[in-house]
Amino acid sequence: MNLPFSKVRLVGDQVWLSGVIGFEEDGTLAAEVSRQTERVMQTIQATLAEQGCTLADIFSCTVYLTDADLFAPFNQAYAKWFRDPLPVRTTVLAGLVLQEALLEITVVAQKTTAE
Repeated sequence: MNLPFSKVRLVGDQVWLSGVIGFEEDGTLAAEVSRQTERVMQTIQATLAEQGCTLADIFSCTVYLTDADLFAPFNQAYAKWFRDPLPVRTTVLAGLVLQEALLEITVVAQKTTAE
């Protein structure tokens, strides 16, 4: 499917990622929010690496969850990916276009000057 948006954009030394959904390698979505979170974070990590960044370069995350009851398991899975200083985060309860998706995450990272 050819969608009218960019997966990633560079603006100066900032890297902006479009929302990421937790697809498995075969294109399916796991039923559990913790697995979808794992896949989202793996995709974000790989996309940032293509731009010369790591998860430590993320300074802002926006998370869209489809159900407030998913917050605790999501948060537990998400927390494993970050160390201090943690990025700022906004978590929003929202319906997603892909109904099987339990969450979507978008991030902004800052390229370090040590390249």
